[in-house]
Order: sequence, then structure tokens, then C-alpha cells
Amino acid sequence: MIDSVLSVRGLTLDYRTPGGTQRAVNDVSLEVRRGEVLGVVGESGSGKSTLAYQMLGYRQPNARLAGGSVMFHGTDIASLDRTGLQELRGNRISFVPQNPTTALNPAMTVGDQIAEVLRKHKRMGSAAIETRFAGLMEQVGLGQIPGVADRYPHRLSGGQQQRIAIAMALACDPELVILDEPTTGLDVTVQQQVIELLKSLRAARGVSMVYVTHDLPLLRQIADRLAVMYRGELVEVGDAEQVFTRPHHAYAKALLAAVPQFQAAPEATTTAAPGAPLLEASDLSIAYGRRRGFLGIGRSEGARVVPGVSLAIGRDETLALIGESGSGKSTIARALCGLVPPAAGKIRYRGEALAGRLEDRAADERREIQYVFQNPDASLNPRMRVAEILARPLDVFFGEKGRAVRPKVEQALADVHLNLAYLDRFPHELSGGERQRVAIARALIAEPSLLLCDEVLSALDVSVQARVLDLLRELRARTGVSMLFISHDLGVVRSLADRVGVLYRGELVEVGPTEQIYTAPQHPYTQRLLAAAIGTHGAPVAPEPEPQAILRREARG
Repeated sequence: MIDSVLSVRGLTLDYRTPGGTQRAVNDVSLEVRRGEVLGVVGESGSGKSTLAYQMLGYRQPNARLAGGSVMFHGTDIASLDRTGLQELRGNRISFVPQNPTTALNPAMTVGDQIAEVLRKHKRMGSAAIETRFAGLMEQVGLGQIPGVADRYPHRLSGGQQQRIAIAMALACDPELVILDEPTTGLDVTVQQQVIELLKSLRAARGVSMVYVTHDLPLLRQIADRLAVMYRGELVEVGDAEQVFTRPHHAYAKALLAAVPQFQAAPEATTTAAPGAPLLEASDLSIAYGRRRGFLGIGRSEGARVVPGVSLAIGRDETLALIGESGSGKSTIARALCGLVPPAAGKIRYRGEALAGRLEDRAADERREIQYVFQNPDASLNPRMRVAEILARPLDVFFGEKGRAVRPKVEQALADVHLNLAYLDRFPHELSGGERQRVAIARALIAEPSLLLCDEVLSALDVSVQARVLDLLRELRARTGVSMLFISHDLGVVRSLADRVGVLYRGELVEVGPTEQIYTAPQHPYTQRLLAAAIGTHGAPVAPEPEPQAILRREARG
């Protein structure tokens, strides 16, 4: 008899959309055993996140449970009322979301948010909460940040926010943790810390986990069993090592073949032509904004994140920034875009001074420098359909509206490999990867000269990553667009970037041609970062076609 913590039986769930009913999960059955890590993989839209949400009893207003059940220790989660679900969630079953930016309360400090969970479920007093908070911060690698309990989420990097979400999920020592892409925004060194943390948690407390991800190399380090989903169905489930080495289903084989390898460089990158840079930053210093005290009396200078960075992005060049979470990568990109005005330093674009604030820049400058955010949940208007989201830049920058924009909107969607059915959907009706592709399409439709890509692939499965990378390469070849590419996936960086800059605690410690950085790193931090990446992804293999191509090939026989 299998000692199950959670049992899914014949789960079938539909979404009501303007185009009719869409089946998201079809007749899925699986067990989560006591003390095991079950990995759930599949491409964007395969139903893996929907399945995870049903394990917590979360259901969108337009969702309908068409059949089946989810049993936790013999209790049907779907039958619980609101009080029953509140007692269960965060206490016995906890959740680590894909996008902490939208999961954390922006109006509460992170210390207060974790304290609220401990008071509600564990009835802890202030002293016990303070001790527990300090222990959680050490566990998730935030113990060295002074005053972290008093910070609001927006004063933390994306990776730091994710670690706070993980700490919150672990606060009450749950029996089952559902993790939906938990290391999406984390660099390779912190990814390893989180994996080791989860391993120790399972070993010490016997906690069970459902780990939903597209990062197969990481999953191989921690999963006991693997469940592969394809178009809402469970196509393969079994021992993790067996599925990784001897998969049976054609899609499982194709998905595993598409995993990018750290040391593999699928296509040689070109070297940018010499000449004047498109954008240049000199001695850029960036700090959090000043905060006024109660009734505006008194003020204090915020933490200085970037003390003084100088960099240049050439015409038709891709410069990548790598470094651990909180190193200042996204902060620099936001400053270049005008979203965070620098405290000191200068930015020049096409040889001319560029205003620090976005609102002070000319319309052409705003159009030519486009930003693709790490978390599309926070950047896409939830009240607008995809067609409206993509049409908006055409109206703002070119004055085009009405029926005339339809062909351009359709082409922008096709460029990111989404069909026309998505035009009538709202962002909440898309998977995380689909939302990110819409965000990329919105940036591209403005015809930018410089694309600031902030972890744009982190929410995408390996097959879609390959397609979006091909799209970025094709866009560069066709238009000569320059890119600042921020990523913690060093394999992707090697395949795309001309030059790489390494950030450590806000300072650019090394910058140079990509192959030089990867093969002969000079700075100790760069050496450590690359060593961690090799440990995560293992030995190199030849690149393989994406899953859909393999499936089509097998279908033809």
C-alpha cells in the first residue's frame, strides 16, 4: 500500500473562454508519497501549474471542475469551505509561487508578512516570531541583509523576493509544499542553495513536495519521481532517473532532448562592429529613493545598490549582465530605461545626453529603448485583452489605431509563436510562459533599437526558450537591434551574447568577450559563478531539436 499524502484521481478541469470551453487538465491521476519530491514538467500551457493550484483548492472564476478529486489525507480539498481551506493553506499545505512580485503584499514589510502567517497558524508571540524569522532568513540565504524584516518587497531584488516567498512557505513546517517554478528568478549559486535547503528540509522533517518547473537539470538533483504533462494530460510518470535516462513517451524524449546545456554553444555569436556605442553609461550610481518620516519630518537616504558602474552597448551588439540576485542587474537596466533615475553619473544615447527620468525623454527615445520585465504578471494590464495590449504601443508611438493595426498585432503574436485565439484572452487566462511571450511581443511591436531583456526566459519552458532565442537572433539579424540581456542561465547567455559583464554587489568586476569570460575568467567571483553553473548543468551535449519538431518527425514515421 502506497503511503500517500495527497492523491489525485481522474482530475478534469475546463476553462470558459470567449472562444468556448478549453480543457486545461484531462483525466489526471497521480500520488504524492510521504517524504518524496514529485517533479511535474511540461511546456507552457501543458496544465502543470493548473494541476498544482488544484492541490491547494485554488480555482479561477472561469474554471469548472468537470470530474475527479484531490484528496489530502482522505479529505477532498474541493469539498472544503473557505474556513477549511484557510486552515489548510500555509499551515499543512504551503505554496511557493512563480512570481513573488504579485504574491507578496506591497503595503507590508516582509517581516510583518511572515509574522502574520506565524500568528495565524502557530499562535506565536513576538519573541518566538523574531527567533523563527531570523532562522528562516538564514535558511534562505538572506541572513546577512541588515534590516531585511523592515523592508518592503519593492526594495528587494526579484531573487530576494522569491527567497522571502520560500521562507513564508516553510514558516509553519508544512507536510506538503507545492513549488511552482521556485527558482525562476534566482542565479545559479542561489539556486543551489535553495535546492540544498529543500533537500535538508525533506531529510530532517520528511516533508513532501510537488516541484513544478521547466528547469530539468535542477529537477534531476532533487526529484524522486517525475510526471510529464503534455496538452493537459499526464503522458508519463515514473522514477526520476528512469524518466531522465530511458523515457518512453515521444514527448518526454523530445522535452529532455531540448534541455540547453551550460557548456554547449548552439550558434557562434557574432562580434559587434567597432565604432561609437549606441548607449553609454558613465559612473552610474543608483540608490533607492529617499523616504520622508511621519508627516514629512526628517528623511533618510536609501540603500545605494550600484555605487558607480560604467558600461557601453554597441550598435548591433548583445551585452549580457550576469551575477547573483541583488547584485544590481535589474536596477541598472531600469536606470537605463528611465524607470529609476540615477543618483549620479551620465547616460548617453546615440552620442547625446539622455535624461534620467522616463517622463523627461523624447517620444522617440522612449520608443527606441524598450524594456521586457522579468514578471509579466505585474507588467501586463489585467483589464485588457491581448489584442488591446499589443495595439497600445502602435497608438502611443505611431498614432495608429482601429482596424489598420490588426495585421501588425497578428504578426507580433505570430512572432512569439502564439496563435490568433490568444488575441481575445486576458492575461490571467494565459500560462506564465504565454504571458511572457505577450510581453516580448509588446516590446517588439514598438520597433526598438535597444531591447532591455530582464530575465525574459525565466518563465519559459525549454522548448519555448529555444524559439524565443531564435526570435531574438532573427530580430537582431533583420533589424540590427542592440540588446542588454540579463539572465541567470549562463548556457543561454553563452549562446546569445557578444560580451558579458559580471556584477558583484553592485560593481562590474569583469567584462569582456563572451568566450574569454567563459574559458578564462579572471575575477574569483566569475570563477565561482561559472563553477556553480557547471555543477548544475553537467557535461556538455550536442544541441537537439525542440520537442515539437521531434514529435512531428516521429508522427511522419
